[in-house]
Amino acid sequence: MKRTILVVLGTLAVSASMFAQADKAAIDKALTPVAANDKEKTTVIEWKPDFTYETLQKGTNKLVCYDLSGKPGQRTPFAVECTSLTNLDRVAQNLKFNSIADAKERNEKFAAAEKDGSRVKPEFGSVWIHVMGQDAEHTRKHITVAVPGATGQSLGVPESGAQGGIWVMNAGTTTAHLMIPEN
Repeated sequence: MKRTILVVLGTLAVSASMFAQADKAAIDKALTPVAANDKEKTTVIEWKPDFTYETLQKGTNKLVCYDLSGKPGQRTPFAVECTSLTNLDRVAQNLKFNSIADAKERNEKFAAAEKDGSRVKPEFGSVWIHVMGQDAEHTRKHITVAVPGATGQSLGVPESGAQGGIWVMNAGTTTAHLMIPEN
């Protein structure tokens, strides 16, 4: 009997260790865009198939990061994203709409939500940091700033990147954001 208990406890300990290592790897991957001194302060979540999430690491700042690799709508095998905790409802809606396989139907869903006012607005001025690529060693970083409803006129910036510099994309919509060119 004692031997059986020891075997069960040993198995549980090994399983717990494996889960901890898996969580550590998932956390490290999701934190790819974050500066080293902010990694412990940043919340990390894992999205579930029903567009809810599990918290893997509770942070102390407003930043949240998650792995989007393999999720619908991702164009590269490696994809992680960070944004404000206040934007998680927007991200959940994006994931839900992007899970629609038919491109026409998916685009209609986004457009209908924008038109009827059910499109979740991101926090004005919140940052979105995307790191994407073929793998963790071959990535590029893309940073935008959410400015829902803003236009080039209201912000005093162009609505096209043709002139170079910062510009507003998708002006006048909930998706409006400042494009920040890479160096």
